[in-house]
Amino acid sequence: MAMIAIGIPAAEAEMLATKSITYFNIGGRTAEEIDNELTRKGPLTNSTGLRHPGATRIQFGGDLSYVEDGRRCWVEDVQVTVNTRIILPRWTNRKRADTDMALLWDTLASDIKRHEERHAEIARQYARELQDALTRLRPERDCTRMQDKVAETTDRVTDEHDKAQIQFDRVEAKNFEARMIRLLRYRSGRSTN
Repeated sequence: MAMIAIGIPAAEAEMLATKSITYFNIGGRTAEEIDNELTRKGPLTNSTGLRHPGATRIQFGGDLSYVEDGRRCWVEDVQVTVNTRIILPRWTNRKRADTDMALLWDTLASDIKRHEERHAEIARQYARELQDALTRLRPERDCTRMQDKVAETTDRVTDEHDKAQIQFDRVEAKNFEARMIRLLRYRSGRSTN
């Protein structure tokens, strides 16, 4: 087994991640008006076909090369990339809000940002996993077989990524109300001290 590795250059490079944040403006003066604005103006997500208070657009990509020596083919120079674009709401009436609405907005906006940042982190985690999995692929007899192995590995890891993102959303949705109440209590207690 060690003999197979001799003379095969290791795939070197680290996963490359980029992240950007963009905002969309919402108006409203009451919690109901803000909720309506988020529902009307929030980013449309492909997975649900609905608008959400925030979103994270994720794009995986990268490059790799194959090396063939006549007897076998292996992957070399793997570079997995993941680009995330977080889309967050910006409330245009924040400066004119009373203390209670400001507290509610600040708590909600913070939770939306935390949620979307976690989506970006999940994407980075799976990009690193894909980078590692492609780097560890063992040589095949020819590059056609190697390409099939790369495609199979990529499909497996991206499918696991998609399932992890869906599971995260399920847990978050289930705990949203309790989390918001806890955060509001904590923040309101901090502001009175």
